[in-house]
Amino acid sequence: MLWTIAGILLVLWVLGLIFKVAGGIIHILLVIGIILIAYKAIKGRSTG
Repeated sequence: MLWTIAGILLVLWVLGLIFKVAGGIIHILLVIGIILIAYKAIKGRSTG
């Protein structure tokens, strides 16, 4: 689920770079997605 969201955010980010539509918002969402993935990866390793 988290990887799907990250993939969608990545696609939207690339589209934002190409078409310059809501680029700032897409970049913010991409950063949030990366932070969530990093948090889940770190939390998963520490509990395992």
